[in-house]
Amino acid sequence: MTTESAAAAARATVYGYPRQGPDRELKKAIEGYWKGRVTAHALRSTAAGLRRGNWRRLADAGIHEVPTGDFSYYDHVLDTTVAVGAIPERHRAAVAADALDGYFAMARGTQDVAPLEMTKWFDTNYHYLVPELGPDTCFAADSTKQVAELKEALTLGLTARPVLVGPITYLLLAKPAPDVAADFEPLTLLDRLLPVYAEILADLRAAGAEWVQLDEPALVQDRTPAELNAAARAYRALGARTDRPKLLVASYFDRLGEALPVLAKAPVEGLALDFTGPAAGNLEALAAAGGLPGKRLVAGVVNGRNIWVNDLTASLATLGTLLGLADRVDVAASCSLLHVPLDASAERDIEPQLLRWLAFARQKTAEIVTLAKGLAKGTGAITAELAANRADLASRAGSPITRDPAVRSRTAAVTEADARRAQSYAERAAAQRAQLNLPLLPTTTIGSFPQTGELRTARADLRAGRIDAAAYEERVKAEIQEVVAFQEKTGIDVLVHGEPERDDMVQYFAERLTGYLATRHGWVQSYGTRYVRPPILAGDISRPEPMTVRWTTYAQSLTSRPVKGMLTGPVTMLAWSFVRDDQSLGETARQVALALRDEVGDLEAAGASVIQVDEPALRETLPLRAGDHAAYLAWATEAFRLSTGGVRPDTQIHTHMCYAEFGDIVGAIDDLDADVISLEAARSHMRVARELAAHGYPREAGPGVYDIHSPRVPSAEEAAELLRIGLRAVPAERLWVNPDCGLKTRGWPETRAALENLVAAARTVRGEPSPS
Repeated sequence: MTTESAAAAARATVYGYPRQGPDRELKKAIEGYWKGRVTAHALRSTAAGLRRGNWRRLADAGIHEVPTGDFSYYDHVLDTTVAVGAIPERHRAAVAADALDGYFAMARGTQDVAPLEMTKWFDTNYHYLVPELGPDTCFAADSTKQVAELKEALTLGLTARPVLVGPITYLLLAKPAPDVAADFEPLTLLDRLLPVYAEILADLRAAGAEWVQLDEPALVQDRTPAELNAAARAYRALGARTDRPKLLVASYFDRLGEALPVLAKAPVEGLALDFTGPAAGNLEALAAAGGLPGKRLVAGVVNGRNIWVNDLTASLATLGTLLGLADRVDVAASCSLLHVPLDASAERDIEPQLLRWLAFARQKTAEIVTLAKGLAKGTGAITAELAANRADLASRAGSPITRDPAVRSRTAAVTEADARRAQSYAERAAAQRAQLNLPLLPTTTIGSFPQTGELRTARADLRAGRIDAAAYEERVKAEIQEVVAFQEKTGIDVLVHGEPERDDMVQYFAERLTGYLATRHGWVQSYGTRYVRPPILAGDISRPEPMTVRWTTYAQSLTSRPVKGMLTGPVTMLAWSFVRDDQSLGETARQVALALRDEVGDLEAAGASVIQVDEPALRETLPLRAGDHAAYLAWATEAFRLSTGGVRPDTQIHTHMCYAEFGDIVGAIDDLDADVISLEAARSHMRVARELAAHGYPREAGPGVYDIHSPRVPSAEEAAELLRIGLRAVPAERLWVNPDCGLKTRGWPETRAALENLVAAARTVRGEPSPS
């Protein structure tokens, strides 16, 4: 096909779309089902309505080929586990008895059965359920969901493309089942899995699919020759089938690297590549590989992970270059739009001029359609759109919001000494033991306590003007009183105030720092029914006044035990926000770190002897390519130390991380120089404790003994057994006892029971008698 005909054939598509609905209808229906207020039929009806609404909006906007199969009740990787029949043995009875309840049991667990492990989807804040595989795993195709959703879209008269997690990525994301040797490699199951994929593909073709998208984002990471050979073998096998639809293999989040020639040579009909951010190198690599003659290229030129308007002129230039490298070039976002909110036009509290800088899923869809039109018909067909886009970009670049000379002067003056504690850890530890006088295996929680219905109602009433600030603050004080009293009664050693004033650990601080924009409706799925509203980091950051001192001081006035000051760290403030793209991440992190340093200093001056600066996103934000790790970890760890480096030796600095793979960043965790770190460990059976020990981690650690993302309450003996495993790796004088993560999403009854069991476990392992 000539360049001109390739341009004329250009179409618009997306890889996936937000699932929740305009008012988070899916969340409400699922949680209603869990509580018995919504029937299974009603839940399915709500889900079907949301799917149809998404497809119609996409088609009406000008998307030529809509995705199916990307919609999920909980997680698309869990959906893949069901589709290939890899149900863990402990869940099979539940799945056989009721497929929907069994599905949720795998996701959340029950009182009797533990859920699948959960971790981050590459370097995003989306969590997936980790497949558990072993040498005895038997796969079996179940294409019911994929076929049904495809037929729904076809019935509406739409052109539809089913989307599945590809076989290589599925196996590379999997882990050995709990009863399987730790060195088992799930990729060895590839030849057993491929016939199952082939059967699903055949079923989709029979149901009317012309194309099927197989997502292989794992191939943008560094891969061994054996893994690349496995990818080549997989797509040779699938491509050789005559009963299949056309195959579009999709990658995103980074450059494809050494996997690009493997996929370019594979007998598949198309590739989908990311051309944004770190993946922009795909353009040069694709040209060096000789392009994709005879194949379809879906070009991800609209950033699917951030919310800034696209530079349409720059994207058209990229697309123009790509026209000579493939038989057909279509236009898409860089990845699924699952990672951005639904609609910027719903934001009434953001100044209209600033709102024009933002593009959520619906606005990105419009950008994709505009680019496809410009590619197919020439820039003359989109003159007005290009002019408006240039004006929006110029408005943002010239806005005084983006630059504060005082902030920039302060960051420029930072020295290496500012990011280091003056005393060694040994000196600090001695001072802290004398100051705090804690027992062996001290108990604490991570920070948040349940956000009750009364709290949420009070917050909504405050926003709506039904109560004033004084009445709201009385509600917050009452909650702090209850949280402190419960912790004292239970016997927890280091207390927290429970964070009742915070609706989100990032948004709370963003609303109190200059340079951030907050949304009202910008919900993004984090996991299951957990949605967050990432704030927007639009300009230079500073702290006008203390943000947490008042509530921490109030909590401390209610008890003689130490109460932790609770802050969100600079890396997490970036990772769980939509960050600015007009300066380096390291520079932005330094600005946030200095604002937090001011808060740490004020907490210490107010009497806080323990201050926790959470960095759960440190591992999540690690670049996908090893060659990029060192530069990232240098600025990330410096930002944490800059936040905490100015305190006295007897002030104990804690940090917290959860639901990520920590083994490959233990050195960076060490370099944070925190006095105590708490980490998720319950679902992974204390693996992180062993990783810390193998590294020789010299400071204190609290690997979690209570999985807070499941409603089940662990027994005291179960928590004690995890503690004993932890003690094999971390000596008692350096081991803390705590949950995996904050308790905001849990209810009070299960929280009380679980924390009472946690304290009982610590006492048992210490050898103390149970209280009468």
